[in-house]
Amino acid sequence: MPKIIRFGIIGCSNVAKNSFIPALLKSKKSNLEFVGSRSKQKRLSFSKKFHCKTFGNYEDVLANKNVDAVYISLPPALQEKWVILAAKAKKHIICEKSTSISYKSAKKMIDECKKRHVRIMESFSFLYHPQHLEVINHLKHDKIGIPFFLNAKFGFTLSNSAKNFRLQKKLGGGILNDVGCYIIKISSTIFQDLPTSVLCNLTYDKKHKVDVQGSIYMTFKNNKTATGFFGYSNSFQSCYEIWGKNGLLNVETAFNLRKNRSGKIHLSTDDYSKRSVIPPSDQFQLMIENFCGCLSKIIKLNHENNILKQAFIMDCARKSASKMKLIKIKNTKQFLDVE
Repeated sequence: MPKIIRFGIIGCSNVAKNSFIPALLKSKKSNLEFVGSRSKQKRLSFSKKFHCKTFGNYEDVLANKNVDAVYISLPPALQEKWVILAAKAKKHIICEKSTSISYKSAKKMIDECKKRHVRIMESFSFLYHPQHLEVINHLKHDKIGIPFFLNAKFGFTLSNSAKNFRLQKKLGGGILNDVGCYIIKISSTIFQDLPTSVLCNLTYDKKHKVDVQGSIYMTFKNNKTATGFFGYSNSFQSCYEIWGKNGLLNVETAFNLRKNRSGKIHLSTDDYSKRSVIPPSDQFQLMIENFCGCLSKIIKLNHENNILKQAFIMDCARKSASKMKLIKIKNTKQFLDVE
């Protein structure tokens, strides 16, 4: 791979405009090579804004020989098609969460990527922020003892517009795919395992027929538990708390920390309390640089397996909500043996 990874954009979304592309341009390991959109107006607007001379539709991005990797930022139900086409075009991929709307779809994508020797990462940028790394460091150094309980909240008020893909079922809209996925991700990351059972409750909007509020309860091995609450009609919350044998870790703004905002972590035990301030950092830039490091083989991480694990738990949550019952996971190695 070249020293500087040249990216093409598939989907001129708000997150691409406000977060991903600015981070891409700021990094010394990447560059913006091509802007792709189905809308002529959008691709022209983005190309002018970010001083990118080459632009066109999605097919044009994949056909361009100067593009090494693509950032796919489409509604979840549309991403499988373009991930597979990108893999066939030998383009490495960063894909917006949620990458897929089912485990079967995710498996299909990963199989195609592996077949073509293409790397793929799911865009959970918060995992690369120094704030999250500080949490992991506290756990590694046994600051709160063995963690056994995690509680997370992520919610905000969403405008009730039918144009928003989050309210369109056919595009993979809904709170679980959009927001609940973060709670699942942080839980499996902290406990470093798949759950042994999942119970998910979703509330649906009658007009749009998509899930707009939810809660999830997950058990893990060794009596560990994670709970989470998420919604579109809530006051803003983006936080999680880890309860260990000897203390508590509280992360105040966890999932969408702006690049100009400091992070805050509160560590407390029976005889000790400390509030740490984490300096501002661009989590998108750090994620992109991690991915570029994987392509140059400086960093060795199994992003593909992480995508499959996430998609599997998401499927369990969907099944639990639809059947209104606890889903027990018999064999986590197989990902599919669910009752």
